[in-house]
Amino acid sequence: MKRALLGLAAFFFAASLVLAWLLLRGDEVRALAPPPVVAAATIDALYATALPDVAGVSQTLAQWRGKVLVVNYWATWCEPCRDEMPEFSELQTRYAARGVQFVGIAADSAEKVVLFSRVMPLSYPMLAGGDDAIKPTAAFGNAPLAVPFTLVLDRAGKLRAAVLGRVDPQALERLLDELV
Repeated sequence: MKRALLGLAAFFFAASLVLAWLLLRGDEVRALAPPPVVAAATIDALYATALPDVAGVSQTLAQWRGKVLVVNYWATWCEPCRDEMPEFSELQTRYAARGVQFVGIAADSAEKVVLFSRVMPLSYPMLAGGDDAIKPTAAFGNAPLAVPFTLVLDRAGKLRAAVLGRVDPQALERLLDELV
C-alpha cells in the first residue's frame, strides 16, 4: 500500500513538473489576470519574509510596506526569469521615485545569487531564498511551485496581481501607473 501511494505521489509530482514546463516554456508572456483572494495572514507572512541580499545582509519585505511592491520569484537557471529581469530593472529605475519597489527572491543559494548579480547587475534588490523560497507562493496561486512567479501588492498591501510565467511588461506598466 505504501509503495502504491509513493508511486502515485511521484507520478503527480512528475506530472506537475511537466505541466509547469509546458506553461512556462519559450518567450510567451502572461497578461495580468485578477489575483486570487488570499488571507491577510498570508500577506503578513509575505511581508515578514527575511532573506539575505547579495551582500549577505538580511532584508525583510516589511521595509517596503507602504510602497507598491513587485516581488519576483526566480532562479539563476530559469531562462524566462533572466529574460524579464532587464525589463523589471528598467521599470524599477523609472518608478522608484513614485513609490514602487521591485524585489527578486531567488530559489537558489546565496553563492549562486552573488555570482549571478555580477553577471547581471539590476537596479533592485536580489534576495537568496534557497530551495524552499518558492513554497510560500502556493498560497498565492502558484500550484506547480514554478518560476518565474510575480506578485504585485499595492500601497495598502492588497494583492493586485499574481502571474505564473513571464509578465507582459506593458500590462505591468499599466498596472503600476494605476497604483502610483
